[in-house]
Amino acid sequence: MLLQRNFLSLALAAGVMSLASCNKGAGNFAKTQSGIEYKIFKSEAGKYNSREVAPTGDDTYKARLGKILAMNVEYRTYKDSILFSSRKQQGPPMRIELQELKVKGGIEEAIAMLQPGDSAVFRFNVDTIFAKSFKQPVPPFMRTKPAKGAKPGDKQDPSFMTMYVKAEKLQTRDEATADQQKQMEEQQKKMMAYAEEQIKKDDVILQNYIKKNNLTAKKDPSGIYYVVTQPGTGATPKQGQTVSVLYKGTLLDGKVFDSSEKMGNKPIDFPLGVGQVIPGWDKGIALLNKGTKATLLIPSSLAYGQRGAGADIPADAPLRFDVELVDVK
Repeated sequence: MLLQRNFLSLALAAGVMSLASCNKGAGNFAKTQSGIEYKIFKSEAGKYNSREVAPTGDDTYKARLGKILAMNVEYRTYKDSILFSSRKQQGPPMRIELQELKVKGGIEEAIAMLQPGDSAVFRFNVDTIFAKSFKQPVPPFMRTKPAKGAKPGDKQDPSFMTMYVKAEKLQTRDEATADQQKQMEEQQKKMMAYAEEQIKKDDVILQNYIKKNNLTAKKDPSGIYYVVTQPGTGATPKQGQTVSVLYKGTLLDGKVFDSSEKMGNKPIDFPLGVGQVIPGWDKGIALLNKGTKATLLIPSSLAYGQRGAGADIPADAPLRFDVELVDVK
């Protein structure tokens, strides 16, 4: 997606990552008439110098209207906990279409203050930013009591959140589209190369696990190992058919991260082979007959890859699933 006008909501859904690319210690914050506190740094001859914007705004912004600003963004709470990092969670820079500024005091005004090459830190009042930019209530985890001795507006004031920005470049729509396509292709190549190397490492890990646990496993060409613990007598599912599966998912150290038991022991239903589940499930369940109980040992590249999944599944983690193919429809 080229234009991410609603990138604001991504910050709330994302996990904790890190950017830390702006200078935090260079003097006091300047302040806009609308109440945004900011530090903007311009790179000149290899050095970063602070730049202030007129109280009425950046007069050069009109010339940038309709253009696309490529930028890296990070949001943090007052405790420096990271809500969202575009570098870590998306890779390529975000691309924002610059539009006429209708609401002040929000992220839109902050972006309007930026010129290509700028690095900046913005501080927003939480209630204001959620009302004007996110257009939703402040989440409970951001409503905490101030630290002992904290004064309104200081770093330990929970009524504030911070946005770090690096404005990379300004582009026309055609330039941005071509640039994004190129970056996506490069990112895909890197991911494929990484997965090829990682699956070799995972295979060694899985072979050691099989040996340590005295399992008699078969290997699928995709890299999945599977152990049939109770053969079924029904049909083998085909792509597009809906399958019902009972399961327990664990890391190789035995830690359970998900199971049917947590959902009242009800099987999960999904169409096979259409990408609604991890690739290891699409490939592994297709090897089983209806009624079969089995253990699937899945390399990380066919599970959650180098990103992992939440706090329970780390990056590059091979997974074990004990499954039962309950039904095929």
